[in-house]
Amino acid sequence: MTQGVALTADELAGVMDRAVCLHDAAAVNDALDRLARDITGQMADLRPLILGVMTGAIVPLGRLLPRLDFPLEVDYIHATRYHKTTTGRDLVWLARPQTPLRGRHVLLVDDILDEGHTFRGLLEHCREEGAMSVRTAVLADKPNAGRVPGLAADFVGLTVPERYVFGVGMDYKGYLRNADAIYAADPVDED
Repeated sequence: MTQGVALTADELAGVMDRAVCLHDAAAVNDALDRLARDITGQMADLRPLILGVMTGAIVPLGRLLPRLDFPLEVDYIHATRYHKTTTGRDLVWLARPQTPLRGRHVLLVDDILDEGHTFRGLLEHCREEGAMSVRTAVLADKPNAGRVPGLAADFVGLTVPERYVFGVGMDYKGYLRNADAIYAADPVDED
């Protein structure tokens, strides 16, 4: 969603008042615990490189890392795509990982998997850079008809409906990433 939109405190309070809580803080914590158990079970012996997909991964990754009690490295990756243009297939890089990927077991962590076009590009980039394996973890999965065919996260915390969602890393027009639960915006606030 568009970031950098000037919204007043009253406008943001209205968004929160009208939103529906899909997963409260306790459910998010349970999901993070489950993600950590599943990731640990499959990756603890691999000394993985964990790549946070910016900017949405800041909150879920920050909350997930203390739950991963095994040797790992952390870096980040930040890319986007142009939307609604004929040249919208190319990744636009904002930051590439500083840690070499060749021969590494990589875990891409993001806040949400929606249509997955950027996520697919990041997966391809990691493989092109010589990663030995690439797995994916998302706090929220939003299955929808626009999803890249066959694309699914390896580790999923929660499922959300095909609505505009925010909180725990996901933003509402650049705001509310810090909400401690996952909310669906009221349809009046989705534009």
